[in-house]
Amino acid sequence: MWVVATAGHVDHGKSTLVRALTGMEPDRWAEERRRGMTIDLGFAWTTLPSGGTLAFVDVPGHERFVPNMLAGVGPVPAALIVVAADEGWMPQSAEHLAALDALGVSYGLLAVTRADLADPGPATARARAEIAATSLGEVEAVAVSAVTGAGLPELRAALDRLVARLPDPAHDAPVRLWVDRSFTVRGSGTVVTGTLGGGRLRVGDELELAATGEPVRVRGLHSLGVARSDVDAVARVAVNLRGLPRDRVGRGDALLRPGRFGRTDLLDVRLDGDPAADLPATLTLHVGSAAVPARVRPLGPDTVRLRLARPLPLLIGDRALLRDPGRHHVAGGMTVLDVDPPPLRRRGAAAARAAVLAGLDGRPDPVGELRRRRLVRAGQLTRMGVPPAATPVAGDWLADPDHWRDLGRRLTEEVARYAAAHPLAAGVPLDALRHRLGLPDRALVTALLRPPLRLHAGLVTAAPAGTLPDPVARAVATVRAEYGDRPFQAPEAHHLAGLGLGPKEIGAAVRAGALVRLAENVVLLPGAPDDAARVLAGLPQPFTLSAARQALGTTRRVAVPLLELLDRRGLTRRLPDDAREVVRPPG
Repeated sequence: MWVVATAGHVDHGKSTLVRALTGMEPDRWAEERRRGMTIDLGFAWTTLPSGGTLAFVDVPGHERFVPNMLAGVGPVPAALIVVAADEGWMPQSAEHLAALDALGVSYGLLAVTRADLADPGPATARARAEIAATSLGEVEAVAVSAVTGAGLPELRAALDRLVARLPDPAHDAPVRLWVDRSFTVRGSGTVVTGTLGGGRLRVGDELELAATGEPVRVRGLHSLGVARSDVDAVARVAVNLRGLPRDRVGRGDALLRPGRFGRTDLLDVRLDGDPAADLPATLTLHVGSAAVPARVRPLGPDTVRLRLARPLPLLIGDRALLRDPGRHHVAGGMTVLDVDPPPLRRRGAAAARAAVLAGLDGRPDPVGELRRRRLVRAGQLTRMGVPPAATPVAGDWLADPDHWRDLGRRLTEEVARYAAAHPLAAGVPLDALRHRLGLPDRALVTALLRPPLRLHAGLVTAAPAGTLPDPVARAVATVRAEYGDRPFQAPEAHHLAGLGLGPKEIGAAVRAGALVRLAENVVLLPGAPDDAARVLAGLPQPFTLSAARQALGTTRRVAVPLLELLDRRGLTRRLPDDAREVVRPPG
């Protein structure tokens, strides 16, 4: 199937021509048929001479309904431009053509209608000249009369030639179905329609509703009035959604493949049309079937930042248009350059950003995006429309190689700086390093560690295990010399302080394994607990606290916390009568 949208001035016979080509009534509303004027989008289809199926999106031509026209043209790859022979080129002919040009539509056909009422030559010449100056370029023209049928066979053949030139649809593209209608069918529930421009839809698929991100499931599919189990792009499709109320979805919303699209209300774009400096403060962004007010901030001569009134599922490279509804003026087409741009807070940031955007063309650039963002999740790039092209450094985090090397260098410097400022600390807390390096995830800090840096208990250090600052090491050596032959006696607090072993120094020595802390200001040499267990194993079992104290030659100040430590290590066991027994003497 192929899909073509009509375009042209009001009352130039677009709907009449579609009716003559398809035998179907594209005007859906009684009011449209009563007034003889298309108000909303219409849909019809026919079989071409080649046997292929062509669906038409018939759009209104009146200037009051340009937003409806744009909702129909937005997702469609080709246009049938209609100009009446007896009236020629008219204002809405020009605005519709400007819209097609702004959207970058490059496939089209000219139908000059009412050829039975006037010579089609002048209208054809003017229209072809106007069209040739746009993205459509030179187009084939056919003069027709829907009343007499003259030219209809030639028009069918020209349509066949037009669709034969259309590029193959991207069947592997993620689904983004812009909704142009939503309604309720009794017994089925909510149904939405749209032009499927890429990918494939299947019954049972789970999709996301762009407006809210909520999951929806495809209950049924119809294409051209026939139920289908799956539909490939390009196609007109009706999707029956399970369990979704009618008031939750409407024109301008979209059905999305989960995980493949972000939603953004801030984007940087390149404008083809009016100079950026001449734009009004507010325009309307038209993309797909959506029309959203946008605040405009010029950046460079042809680049602007847009702040949207509501988020849209946009990708880098998307084509859209900006329109000034007050002046009925298409300001220009736009190409999305960035859907997640950096904030502009400092003086000169806008000019610097314009310089960056000057080097972007809207084509997804994995290497360039990584270089500009330095750190980014692979899924974030995917949702921007950029295929990741690097190996993650941690989890799904990608890093620019130069930035990653610089982070490694800075990490080493930060660890050394912290160690100099906190010589008694066991290391730098992982979160402190994360903040100092400005990293969004602790896993990135861990991934940066290289010998001699190591991580233990959430702390990063470059010193070998057991390393102590020289003053602390000398004080511990003094304790070892003084108490080596009386291992179960603990230095008094004032003596430790006199040696320079305050709470922080003792903590560092305990972490290094140079001392064992039994209680506050009660420390022994490292081998004392195991030696004590061996001594106690020689006592008659069970034994009392008093017997233990005497056997160890120590005081109650030491014996009580020492026995509690042996209990915790499983070397001794406390009995109900407060006696103890050795359970497992150390080897």
